[in-house]
Amino acid sequence: MTLAQFALFVTTLSVAILSPGPGIVAVSHAAFSLGRRAALPYALGLALGASAWCLVALLGLTVLFEAVPLALSIFHVLGGAYLLWVASKMWRHAADPLPEAGARGRGFAAGMALNLANPKPGLFYASVLLSIFPGLRGFWATASVYLVALSVELLFYLGLAVVLSAVAIRRHYFAAKPWIDRAASALIAALGILLILRH
Repeated sequence: MTLAQFALFVTTLSVAILSPGPGIVAVSHAAFSLGRRAALPYALGLALGASAWCLVALLGLTVLFEAVPLALSIFHVLGGAYLLWVASKMWRHAADPLPEAGARGRGFAAGMALNLANPKPGLFYASVLLSIFPGLRGFWATASVYLVALSVELLFYLGLAVVLSAVAIRRHYFAAKPWIDRAASALIAALGILLILRH
């Protein structure tokens, strides 16, 4: 493994994380609506849930999805249904008043569940790892790749939670809360439907 390989891995992963997906939409919404104290545990769960897919790819469990396509189809449908449920809750509560900063949020477990419900990161990690680290072998090499992935996921999710929960940003969000929440809900619902249709 070379420094250039790790640089390419970090760049590819960063671009993938910032592309619109359920995790980015969810952490942004949590930061806007709940404030920093409540959004941080949720962001931590999202980061660990996403990085768990890297671990799955490193352990070769994505081979199961290739060997048994039905398992992947079931995962797509269940994951899509979960995203639709999250979207419906966001839509129903779009007109609710803004909670106080530090109010109890969705929590660590909900963040983990949201990113674990979407198998796309697992397939992404599997393909990226195969192309960037084709000869990856051994505990320390595998652990190094996972720690880099975990660091990048933590940096982005926790960073977004901190930046987007600033008082000034929350104030602007509150002015358009119903519209922003419904747009976020519609985006997560669309991603859930796409996940189901692609099974």
